[in-house]
Amino acid sequence: MDDVTTYVRNAELAERDALTGLANRKALRDRLVERLASAARTGDATAVLYVDLDRFKAVNDTLGHPLGDALLRKVAERFKSALRDGDVVARIGGDEFAVIQSNAPQPAAATALATRLVDLISRAYAIDGHMLHIGASVGVAIAPDDGYEPDVLLKNADLALYRAKAEGRGCHRFFEPGMDERMQARRSMEIDLRRALALKQLELVYQPQFDLASSDIIGFEALIRWHHPTRGLVPPEEFIPFAEEIGVISAIGEWVLRTACKQAAAWPKPVAIAVNLSALQFRGGKLAETVISALAQSQLPVQRLELEITEGALLNNTDDVLNVLNRLRELGVAVSMDDFGTGYSSLGYLQKFSFNKIKIDQCFIRDIDTHADRQAILRAVTSLAVALRMKTIAEGVETEAELACIRAAGCDEVQGYLTGRPMPGGAVMALLEPACSAENF
Repeated sequence: MDDVTTYVRNAELAERDALTGLANRKALRDRLVERLASAARTGDATAVLYVDLDRFKAVNDTLGHPLGDALLRKVAERFKSALRDGDVVARIGGDEFAVIQSNAPQPAAATALATRLVDLISRAYAIDGHMLHIGASVGVAIAPDDGYEPDVLLKNADLALYRAKAEGRGCHRFFEPGMDERMQARRSMEIDLRRALALKQLELVYQPQFDLASSDIIGFEALIRWHHPTRGLVPPEEFIPFAEEIGVISAIGEWVLRTACKQAAAWPKPVAIAVNLSALQFRGGKLAETVISALAQSQLPVQRLELEITEGALLNNTDDVLNVLNRLRELGVAVSMDDFGTGYSSLGYLQKFSFNKIKIDQCFIRDIDTHADRQAILRAVTSLAVALRMKTIAEGVETEAELACIRAAGCDEVQGYLTGRPMPGGAVMALLEPACSAENF
C-alpha cells in the first residue's frame, strides 16, 4: 500500500465511527458545512434530525456492553435502510445519532423521515437469544429558518430532541423559538433536583388506607413532596418522571424507602406502610439488599412493609424483575400491583407473580357511580382477585357515591381524599393514638 493510499484510508477511518461504520461527529459537521453552503446558493432547505435511543441504557446496564454494541450495529442498519441516497447518517455519541436531509421538500420530508425512524427503531430486536425493545426520540431543525450556521442548526436540533424526550419520548418535535430558554430552565431544574436530597427539600406525607369491612386504618401510602425554595411545592407527577430521566430516581427511591420504614417503625400502631418503586430501581440487582438494609436499620417488622410496583417495572427483563420480587416475597414483604388496568399486560403479570394486592387505578373509580362500564370492570377485577386470593384496594375515592359503588363491587380496601388526605408524619402519630378512632366513613 503506497503512501497516498494509506493517507486516503486513514482519512476515511478518521471520519467513521469504529463500532457502526457510520459517519462520526466530525464527518457530520463537515458534510453539514458543505450542504449548507450548497443550499445557500440554491435556496433549498436542509434538515438536521437528532435521534436519541430510548431505554438503551437499560440494555447496557442489565445485559452488558457487548450486547449493547450489537444492538447499536442493528440500529445503524435500520438507519441506512430508512434513508435516501444522498442523506447522511452519523453516530455522534453513545446512543445518539444524527441525519442530514437535503434536496427534499421541507418540513414534509423531515416529518416523514422522523416518523419512519421512530417506527423502525422501535420494532423488536432479536439478539443472542434476547428479545430487546427500545425506542427513539427525534428532534428536527431546518435551515435556513432555524439557523444558517452549522453549530446553530445542530444546537437547535438538539433542543428539539430534548423537547421530544420531555414530552414522553417515542415521538419527534421540531425546533421552535423559545426552546433555548425552556431548556435553560430545565437544566436549572435538573441541578436543583440533584441537590434536593442533600438540602433536605424532600418530605414524605402519608395517605391512610382503610379496610372497608371494619372502617379501620390498615396502612398508609408514603408519598413524596418536593419543597423548592423558589418554585414552591413541585408536584410529584412533574419531578418523578424527570428524576427517572436524569438518573437520580434510585437515590430518591432509596431515601423514600429508608425514611418511610424509619418513621413507620415509630408509629403507635403496627399498621402497614406502602412504598412505591420505580421500574429503574430494579436495575443493578441491589434492590433486595436495599430493602433488607432498610428493614434492619429501622427495625420495622417485615410484614408491615408493602412495595407497590407498576406494570412498567415488568415490561423489560421480566424474568429478572420477577426473581427480585420472589426474593422479596420470601422475606415476607408484601407486593402490590399499582395502577392496575392502565397497561397492556396486567392480566398476564398476575399469572406470572402472586401479588398480595391489586391497586385499582383511579381512572376506573372517578365518577364510577355514573358509568356502568366502570362498575362492571370493577366487579370483574374484584371477582378475579378473590379467585387469585389477592386483596383489592381502590384509590382516588373522592365522593360518597363512588364509595358506595366500591363497596357494592366487593373491594377490600380504599384510599382517597374522601377517606383521608395525605398528611405529615406528626399527623399520622396523632391519628394512630389509641384515643383516636377512624370515623371517616
